[in-house]
Amino acid sequence: MTRAAAPVEPIFDRTPHPFGDGPVDPVVCDASDRALRQRTVNFAAKRYGDMLFVSGLDRATADRHFRWRAAVPPAGLGARPEAEDRQAVLSAAVRAGQLSVEADPVDRRVTVRWTDPDLPGPIVGSALSRPGYGTILLGEHPVPGFDPRPVHRDLAGAGQAWPRGEMVDRPPPAPPELAGALDAFFASSPGAYGVLIATPDRVLHERYSAFGAPDRATPSWSMTKAVTCTVIGRLVHDGWLRSVHDRAPAPFWSDPRAIHSLITLDHLLRMRSGLGFPVRHDDGRITIGFENSAVYQDGCDAFEAAQRSVVATVPGSVFRYVNSGMNVLGSVIRDQIARRGLPYYQTVYGLLADRLGMASYQHSADVAGNLIASGAGYATLRDYAKLGVLYLQDGMWNGERLLPKGWVDYALTATHTGTSYAACFRTNLDRTFPDLPDDAAWASGASDQRIFILRRQRLTVAVSNETDHKMDLAALNRVVATAIGCYA
Repeated sequence: MTRAAAPVEPIFDRTPHPFGDGPVDPVVCDASDRALRQRTVNFAAKRYGDMLFVSGLDRATADRHFRWRAAVPPAGLGARPEAEDRQAVLSAAVRAGQLSVEADPVDRRVTVRWTDPDLPGPIVGSALSRPGYGTILLGEHPVPGFDPRPVHRDLAGAGQAWPRGEMVDRPPPAPPELAGALDAFFASSPGAYGVLIATPDRVLHERYSAFGAPDRATPSWSMTKAVTCTVIGRLVHDGWLRSVHDRAPAPFWSDPRAIHSLITLDHLLRMRSGLGFPVRHDDGRITIGFENSAVYQDGCDAFEAAQRSVVATVPGSVFRYVNSGMNVLGSVIRDQIARRGLPYYQTVYGLLADRLGMASYQHSADVAGNLIASGAGYATLRDYAKLGVLYLQDGMWNGERLLPKGWVDYALTATHTGTSYAACFRTNLDRTFPDLPDDAAWASGASDQRIFILRRQRLTVAVSNETDHKMDLAALNRVVATAIGCYA
């Protein structure tokens, strides 16, 4: 009697392929209550590590700045995650004294514990800060899965005048109308670290809050996407990659018959890859979610998890903002470096940050040692503004072309009518800033960090803000518009 074949698994087809590598094994997001609490303490540990050991804030200032944020299940295609209920539970736990934050300044380690008497044992997450690697989220791991030894950085322009180097002449006082706009902005944006206004030749004005400073590195969050986009441009210029319209050569996506082979580098840069993942809920439901925060909450290999995403929509057809696509690009960058036998960390910094003399810039590494490509970089405003200058100069730096001809137009042009998102930059087509020109573009972070690129006006404006602090965007609009009126 012939035995019946086992039924195909109802959510994913795991039928073996007769040849080739086949599709990647999908990663499944655990959205159980305990897993979400673990992500909550993990993120808190990373945030405190960033504030204390990367930005260099004292503990009292870090405590004032920190905002507890509950991790939530990833949302679907057309929705944001629903956070109210989970945030209420977290807030009640904080009031009850169930959460604690311990910082070890010698080891540069932060440990966060959530002790709920209704749950077995405490939930513990930790993070470790190391120069060149930002704050490494360990989660439940005691140590990272790599050796974060110091990164040798060959900085161009050291000792020279800004923007090539770090030397900045003291700018003259701001014109009265700009000073007034800045006064109003800082008064209504209590989380702002500072604002810097520059041309390609010099810093025109910079102002900092009581906790900001010219030498203080501040969070970029998704402004790091613009850095990753620019590194991809460097690889195209140097011939490592042929075209952004080619298939994305991610190491896990080697089977040409798999649907992942339809995803191009351009799809990843423009948030049109279609990548998602199954989400398993406490009640047994399986939904398709789109990752937007897990990379900063899970102590895992971000590049592997990103490549193991499923393709939930036809590549190129739907805009959906996710971090996973950027970390696929990070895996491509790492693979291209490995193929040439070059040192990973030194080469990543050498491709862009060190060429621009961005001495303060550092990526955050994940527990596996990948430099996270979607966000969590850190730099001073003076160094963030250097990225703006590179784009103002059409990819030229110190007389040398670093980006392909046409790259700046490509990166700063919205994908098509009806969206303001370009290739890891945002544009003003939707009039987010009503007094700025339509062709204004900016690198954008999750808490209103921005690097404005005003090409016709030959100005860049860099703005830094603390995580989860509200910024007065109307006041920022007035600052940038006034700067155009004063300097352009």
